[in-house]
Amino acid sequence: MNKVLIMLSLALLILGACSTNKTYLNTDQKLAKADQLFARGKYSRAAELYSEVYFERSSASSAHALMRQGDSYFKINKFADARKAYEEFMDVFPNHAQVSDAHFQYALCLYEDSLPAHYDQKETLHAIDSFKEFISKYPGNPRVQTALEYIRKAQYKLIEKSFRNGYIYYKMKDYSSALMYFKEVTDLGNTDQLDRRSLYYTAKLLNKQGLSDQAREAFDSLQRKYPGSKETKKLAKKFK
Repeated sequence: MNKVLIMLSLALLILGACSTNKTYLNTDQKLAKADQLFARGKYSRAAELYSEVYFERSSASSAHALMRQGDSYFKINKFADARKAYEEFMDVFPNHAQVSDAHFQYALCLYEDSLPAHYDQKETLHAIDSFKEFISKYPGNPRVQTALEYIRKAQYKLIEKSFRNGYIYYKMKDYSSALMYFKEVTDLGNTDQLDRRSLYYTAKLLNKQGLSDQAREAFDSLQRKYPGSKETKKLAKKFK
């Protein structure tokens, strides 16, 4: 019995010593540790510490912690979590020197989170609006040109979506709907694969519907813009 008591006493002493020796980091120490983890690429753990620092609301470090929390999530492709952090940064620190960075990153998260063209394009549309707002608010920002490039890429995805919709309706033999979507593409006046293929299917469908004048107009446009293309060659015999 005495041996059991002695062992229990020793165990309690060891536990007490461990709890006494356990180190608790203050806000500055947590922030320094988080910055170290971020620098070493330990973004998931860094995000946790930045979240703790921000939650403690120390005025000197809250903004830095929240921005870096967003950056940490962005680095590990957690774009929805990153977006929330950047959005909160814009709301809580609207006059901070890094608010334009937060705005750009917020829009970039939307773009990165957007789905391929054959899916819903809600995030793509939101990304375009956010990049446009960024350009409007910060016209002299060095990232404006990059924002414009992302807008162009996002808009191209929407064009691809219109073409895919047109092709789906074409395969379903809903020619009126198909022509409507192909027209959305050709009305843009671009010179690329989507425009070429849309002109091809437009001429083909209009010819199938017996609308010879409109079909000829679409084919002439196809031949003028893409004279050596396989699409032009396929339709050439029909329009001699």
